[in-house]
Parts: sequence; structure tokens; C-alpha cells
Amino acid sequence: MITKGQKINDRYEIIRSIGEGGMANVYLGYDTILDRNVAIKVLRGDLSSDEKFVRRFQREALSASSLAHPNIVEMYDVGEDDGIYYIVMEYVEGKTLKQLLKKRGSLTLSEAIDIMLQLTDGMAHAHDSYIIHRDLKPQNIMIKDDGQIKITDFGIAMALNATQLTQTNSVMGSVHYLPPEQASGKGSTIKSDIYSMGIIFYELLTGSLPFKGDNAVEIALKHMRDPLPSVKEDIPSIPQSIENIILKATAKNPKNRYDDARSMHEDLLTALDDDRINEGLYKYPYPEHENDSTKNLKKIEDLEKVEDEEEPIAKKIEDTGDKKRKKIIIILSIVFCILVLGIITVAFIVPAVTEPKNVTIPNCQDLKVSQCEKKLQDLGLEVRTNIKSISSSKVEKGKVVKTDPEKGRSVKQGTKVTIYKSSGEETFEIKDYTGKNYIEIQTILETQYGLDVSIEKRDVDTSDREYDEQEIIGQSLAAGSEVKEGDSIILYIPNIVDTFPDMAGNGWSLADAEAFCDKYGLTIKVEYQDTTAYAEGKIIDQSRAAGSPIVKGQTFTVTIARKPVEQTKPTTPTTPDEDGDTDTSSNDATE
Repeated sequence: MITKGQKINDRYEIIRSIGEGGMANVYLGYDTILDRNVAIKVLRGDLSSDEKFVRRFQREALSASSLAHPNIVEMYDVGEDDGIYYIVMEYVEGKTLKQLLKKRGSLTLSEAIDIMLQLTDGMAHAHDSYIIHRDLKPQNIMIKDDGQIKITDFGIAMALNATQLTQTNSVMGSVHYLPPEQASGKGSTIKSDIYSMGIIFYELLTGSLPFKGDNAVEIALKHMRDPLPSVKEDIPSIPQSIENIILKATAKNPKNRYDDARSMHEDLLTALDDDRINEGLYKYPYPEHENDSTKNLKKIEDLEKVEDEEEPIAKKIEDTGDKKRKKIIIILSIVFCILVLGIITVAFIVPAVTEPKNVTIPNCQDLKVSQCEKKLQDLGLEVRTNIKSISSSKVEKGKVVKTDPEKGRSVKQGTKVTIYKSSGEETFEIKDYTGKNYIEIQTILETQYGLDVSIEKRDVDTSDREYDEQEIIGQSLAAGSEVKEGDSIILYIPNIVDTFPDMAGNGWSLADAEAFCDKYGLTIKVEYQDTTAYAEGKIIDQSRAAGSPIVKGQTFTVTIARKPVEQTKPTTPTTPDEDGDTDTSSNDATE
């Protein structure tokens, strides 16, 4: 376990934890040699014993460390210290693109294009080095206060996906940004990253994801077959050129997408040119869903072309008049006919006489194995010596559950039959699911293990850390509990109550506050206070305390810092003389 103050490789001192994930934990650290803060990603202890994963983790991380680009988080070091596998990288002060979207809802067109230009430029550099990210999503994109973005999780994303595919034969990555070919198990290419970038562009503009569902499988299927919702229907003011970029990037058929990230980057550069804003709707040059009937039709057409081309050759042979050749053809034809008759006799007539009889597989369920064997052998069937065991909640342990082929099947005498006996009711061990996505875990527990899974919300304290609304924060059965099919488990997720942020402490402007109020249906009231203690235009006070719950329709007052008006220097007062006239002696003297 990594603790505060611990030193890794006698160089990197742990300051605090800044993030936890399914495969690795991230810490803020201090490089004692180069005197700088760094981010340290440490492979979780339960995976460090998997030698194959560790090798791939190191190889892919080293490959990504060769990338040097202003929009890619720089990797400094990769190593191992007493069983701790780690990667040291640039520490970026800022927030993730996902956090920005949660705060703002959606971005302006110019903001979204600026982010996408940086993203495509960084990915073009990665693709030039034959590195595919495979897990592009707003959570893996940091944005600094000056608007510069940094792409994170290179290498680890590649090792992560490869290992998951090997272990589970399924994709367990970020399903909301998953390319169709990756969802169908065909693997990733450069064009897979382009699809993910198209989904990110869609989310930046609309503030929502294009495909949603009750579980990961449903969302993945939508990526594979459902058309992308129209951005222009949601936001009519969006230029057609921008929607065309999203359509081209998110095509189901990779042939219809951009060839590479650089092509997408160049298209973004000219998207708002006058001659492109009102261009026509992008039409896919290739079918989005290829089917077998189309391929078969093409094969038939190709075969017909070959037959047409061979026809003149046949006529030439026929017209030669070579009697000798004709005799040879006749003899070969007779021999061929004899051979065909012989094959027909062997294939159909002989088997019809000698073929074993058809018998029906009997029902052996709940019988002893010896009883089932005798029943099968009496019918002329061969019983395999390898008796297999399977779990069953209905059949007593040691008795027959089923056969293969199964009961009622018509087979030939002599067919080999496998007997399956009951090993009793199957149980499995509950794991610690905290921190994981409840949709994925619910899908696994229900479909693979037959558990009755219910989801309940629990109140959480959001002042300590940020929670994901789909994150599991607790479970009704402790890790290590034995369960069986039909048992129940409750997964607890955070009951996230939207609360007021600390606008003054985070340096919010009036524009930020107005966007916040629009998002949550609040009525904003603005007051100004002359002060030099705060930057002009920044919020210095708010009527609702940070952390208090948001109620739609509330009036929310913010106080904005205003620069005090400079006062002019007062003139020297005049003194009246004894007669009551103003003393102007200095002026008289001048005159």
C-alpha cells in the first residue's frame, strides 16, 4: 500500500492521492532529484503478480514515453521498486474535460473547435509514431487554466484493453466512446481513435452523449447499428460543415471516416470558412453496414464475367475440327460418367444397405450414471469414458443432469454420447466492487451468475472528493461472501445532490455564474462592490453557501468586484478678507 511520505525508487516522494482507477492509482509526487512535482501512476497490487500484464504495461508505457508534443502529457520514467510498478509523468494542474462539461453543460462552438484542434494535433503526432490510444474520452483529457489540453493515459490504455480482451474476451472500456469495430471484437486501428474523437466533439457541443442505455451491452449495440443523432436538430445554429466533421469521424464503416487524425485536424482548420459553412450534408461513399448478400451478389457477378470470357475459347475448340481431339474428349466423357456412377453407388446405395439405424437419445436426468450408461448402450450408443461434472440447483449431486447429444435427438447407432453429472449447486465468491461502474458490474452479476441485483442510492459528502454518479460506493454483501444463482445483492451508488460551488474561492466570473444559473434553473441577481482586494469582474461573495443544496427556481445573488472610481485632488481653499471678498492677492500680484 502506498502511503504519504513514502519514497519510490529512493527518488519520488508521495505527497497525496489524486485519483484511483480499476487498474492503477495516481499520486501527486515530488521528484527529489529534479526538484519538481510529478504525477506517479502505480499499478494496483493485485495485478503486479500477472507477469504477462506487467510486461505489456512496461512495453507500452515505454513506447508512449517517446511521444513529445505540447498536447500530450510527457512521460518521464518507467520502473519497478520492490514489486511496485510505476510510471512517472508530467503533473498537470487543472481539471479534466469531463469536469469542465459537468460544470458548464456544453461549450461554445469556438471553444469546442479549439479543444478539438489541440486533440487532433496531439493524436496525429501519436499516430505518426504508430501509437493508438484506444481509450480516448473526456476523463483522459486535462485542460489547464489557460485553455491548453493534455492527453493522458497513453500506453496504459493500450495495455489495459489488450489484457481485458485476453481475460474476458469482451470489451470493458469506456463504452460511451467505443468504436463499432472495437465493440464487435475486431480490434483497434488509427480510425478507432478518430471515432472516439468524433463522439467527444459531439459531447462538447451538445453537453450530452449520443448513445445511452441501461447497460454496457445495450450502449455498445447502439454504437454498432444506430445512426448518430443529428447535432443540427439539437443546435440549429451549428454550421453544416461542423456536423459533417462529426458525421465523417463517427461513421460505422471505418472506410467512411478520416484516413488519419491529421486529415481531421486540417478539416477543422477550414470548417468556418465562408465557402464551407453552408456546404452540403456529408454522404458516405461506402455502405455503413456491409452484409453477406451484397458480397454473394458480387461473387455471382464476377463468376458470370468469367463464364462470358471463356465462351469464345470453347467455340474455338469446337471449331478446330480435330477428329483426334474429339475422340479423346468422347473417351474422357465416358470414363467420367463411369466414375460418377461409381461415386453415386458408393455414396448412396452402399450406405443405404449398411447404414446403422436411427435411435432417439433417452432422458437420463436424475438417474445414476451406471443406469444412464446401460440405457444408452442398450440402444447401440457408445458412452464416452470421460464423465463431466456441471453445477445444478435442480439435480442431486452425483446424478445425471444431461447428455450430449441431448435427450430427444435422433442419432445413428454408434454415436458417442457424453454424460454430465451434477456437482451440486454452484457457488462463487463476491469481490470488492467499490469504485467500479455499477452498470458493468450489474450486467456481469445478472447475466453470468444469475444474481438478483438491486441498486440503491446513499447520501455522500462531496466536500472530500468528487463522485461519479455511476460509481459503486458500497455493497450489501462483503467481499469473500459465498453466493449462488438467485441470491440477492444490493449495490450502493452515490446520491449526488447538486450543491453550490465556492465561486469566490475558485475565481469564478459573472459569465461562469450566469451559465451555472441557466443550467440549474436559478434566477441570478448581481450586486457590485468597490474593492481593490479582488480582481475586477471576479465573484467575491454569494448568497448561498458553498455546499448547500440547489433548489430549482431559487434566487441566487452574487457580488462582483468593481474597481473604485479614482477621486480628483481637491483645490486649495480661498480665504475671505475683512470685507467678505475673496483673497486674491496672489493673483493681483501676478497681474
